[in-house]
Amino acid sequence: MTLIAPSILAARACTISEAVVIAEKGGADWIHLDIMDGHFVPNLTFGPPVVRMFKPLSKLPFDAHLMVENPDLLIPELIEIGVEYITVHQETCVHLHRTLSMIRDGGVKAGVALNPATSLDTILEVMHMLDLIIVMGVNPGFAGQEHIPETASKVAKFSEISRIREWRGSIMVDGGVTAENAGLLVLAGADILVAGASAFRQRGKNEVGCDLNYADQVRRNIDDLRLACEVAIEQGVDLTEPRF
Repeated sequence: MTLIAPSILAARACTISEAVVIAEKGGADWIHLDIMDGHFVPNLTFGPPVVRMFKPLSKLPFDAHLMVENPDLLIPELIEIGVEYITVHQETCVHLHRTLSMIRDGGVKAGVALNPATSLDTILEVMHMLDLIIVMGVNPGFAGQEHIPETASKVAKFSEISRIREWRGSIMVDGGVTAENAGLLVLAGADILVAGASAFRQRGKNEVGCDLNYADQVRRNIDDLRLACEVAIEQGVDLTEPRF
């Protein structure tokens, strides 16, 4: 089953704390935390002290996606808070093996995120240390960007590498995920989809559910994403065709 991980940073009609509760009640499987420092990416969001405040509001797994220049400074506090996954960017970690070891030694599952222009080859030497890989579908730092079409091809390539190496981790796609492209990403091999704007958007006037309250609109948005994945899996597609 494909997991849906709403990015609470994308919530527009509520606070971050409210977004955590709304996402869980709306059928989310994980809570995705976009932690940005204003250096590695242009935007500045929230850090561990804020995560500490809303972590008790949900029993879902929390994936802390660190889009920061020096993730090693934040990892100890996030471990202490009790997040279930900590994901760092390959592009920021000079000593990636050491950083992943810090996460794993703290009893937390470790992930690596790759920007669109970063090759899969850059993480093969630490693949055995990974529980999660995030394939970025946009350049990190801004919500609501258009999805990069080549992402599915990158997912398919890593899925094949995973099969050959018998890797048991999860492949996540983050960036520009919608009900229109979710099925293709899942068929390419994605296990988890981060839903930002597509999960927390307010439905248009001609859409079913546009008259519902915001929490129910989010629930319908998550349902739409999940249905798109289920339909794609049920119908299937020949991934050997040159569609990426």
